[in-house]
Amino acid sequence: MKKHLKFRFIFLALIYAVTFSTSFQLKAQDEKNTVRLKTQYVKIMGGESYIDIKASSRINKQNTDVSNIDLHIYNELNGEQIKLGKATTNMHGKTRFSLKSIHEIAADSSNTYNLLVEFTGNELFEETSNTIVFKNINIEANLYVEDSINYISATLIDPTTEIPIADAYLDIQIKRMFKPLKIGEEFNVTDENGTVIVSIDEGIPSIDGNLTIEVVLNESEEYGTVKAIVNAPLGSPVVNESTFDQRTMWSPRNKTPLFLLIFPNILIFGIWGLIIYLITNLFKITKS
Repeated sequence: MKKHLKFRFIFLALIYAVTFSTSFQLKAQDEKNTVRLKTQYVKIMGGESYIDIKASSRINKQNTDVSNIDLHIYNELNGEQIKLGKATTNMHGKTRFSLKSIHEIAADSSNTYNLLVEFTGNELFEETSNTIVFKNINIEANLYVEDSINYISATLIDPTTEIPIADAYLDIQIKRMFKPLKIGEEFNVTDENGTVIVSIDEGIPSIDGNLTIEVVLNESEEYGTVKAIVNAPLGSPVVNESTFDQRTMWSPRNKTPLFLLIFPNILIFGIWGLIIYLITNLFKITKS
């Protein structure tokens, strides 16, 4: 009797374990991962405005880029959502939604723009959204010379009220291929007139003598990222010292210096000629 009860207990325990495991797996399959959206509004003075979007998710305790998902962008105004368009993330989970002009979207009564980036979800990820809130701001940048020193002046101003913005941090930098070269102070703070003035050092190298100077309000919580670009012929042209198409010691073999081709061959032919001359004389000696 006891053996029978023990067998029944083991049998019921196995059934419970299988049922629990199956239900846990089905529940795990039904659970979807959460997508995190990181957004940044960027405005180029005299150019386009756009939203940079990065989608990622925490999967198996690792941050993973979420690729090939459709994101819908809306302009929120007075409780309504005006659709602006759609963007799809690339293999790195990134995408850029372009706005040709700030005038494409509408601001509320406080001159604040409200944009919504929405993902409606799919079989793998839950739906999510991210709100972008910013105000419009302009950067006016100019070059001038004083006492033979070149300066760049940048003013941050609200285009709606024409009021300058004081105590804001602006980055002044020279555009480079990989990383910009910052000039001026570590922190350039606008004065009561919303202006910063930075001197431009002489001798900054550039390919054609032209410098591309960027004035950047970087990732402001209130205004986003705003950039003004000024081209200035103030650089020192870089002298091309490349020996790529010349015959040098470090060139490929098809560009070997001529003296390395001529003199070694003369020595080789001279030695072989001497050897052949000696062998010929030995044959003559043996025959005589």
